[in-house]
Amino acid sequence: MVSSSHEAMHRIFQDYPGLFSGVSKVLGIDFAPPTSVAVLPNDLTATSPVERRVDTLVRLESEDAEPLLLAIEAQGQKDPDKPASWAYYASYLLTKYRLQPVLLVVCQDRSTAEWAAGPVDFGPPQWPLLTLRPLVAGPHNMPVITDPAEVRKDLALATLSAITHAKNPDVGAILKAMTTVLRDTPQAIADPIIELISQGLGKRPAAELWRNLVAVDLSFYKSYIAEEIRDEGRAEGRAEDILRLLDRRGIDVSNDDRERITSCDDLDVLGRWFDRAITAASTTEVFAD
Repeated sequence: MVSSSHEAMHRIFQDYPGLFSGVSKVLGIDFAPPTSVAVLPNDLTATSPVERRVDTLVRLESEDAEPLLLAIEAQGQKDPDKPASWAYYASYLLTKYRLQPVLLVVCQDRSTAEWAAGPVDFGPPQWPLLTLRPLVAGPHNMPVITDPAEVRKDLALATLSAITHAKNPDVGAILKAMTTVLRDTPQAIADPIIELISQGLGKRPAAELWRNLVAVDLSFYKSYIAEEIRDEGRAEGRAEDILRLLDRRGIDVSNDDRERITSCDDLDVLGRWFDRAITAASTTEVFAD
């Protein structure tokens, strides 16, 4: 099953295709900023029944170079079958589009990133037929951006950096720099970044830190995650109000009842329980349908 962090690591290049130019500079490769970008179908399935899909595929054009195809793969762990698939992608893309392909692999784990970097030879050792050399972006080579001034220089690169450094001990400083800049960033630009980072962090501890930072620093945003966080905060507050009211009225609340109240995130249900708690003689009456 494809995870949200997997999606964020490659979809960011669909939203900000010019990001590849910044990433390539970090990786020590000179690709000119594109003057034209087109997101292409990612289905590389041939006439055979085997389905093959690259995560993201874009065509990049620049003033001083031939157009190229950029295939982006988000890789969560080592997979011995992937190099052969990547080699197939490169050959297929060259054959179909007659444009030179570049493969960028994005990772959040250093060992996976170093594995993905290869190079991998195909063919007998005495005469390899071809060599696969992906570009790899991961925690081993993406900058740790904790200075808001650096974030402002390239929001897309800073966003990818935050995603690839999800396990970094300094991730708190990285995320704080992001919210500092997003406070005065137009909402139409900030909202997609908020969502991408939320998806990219997945279920890691940094995700909860990000949610809290968004709730405090970016409380005026109306993005999905911001609304979700504010709803959770209101639910927690209402649950505390119910428990406090029952306590003041001397109503016994068992551990199970307390868990039921504090784990509820439906504001409408909590509202009904609060109204009943004003006059109920027991928690059974509070929960009555």
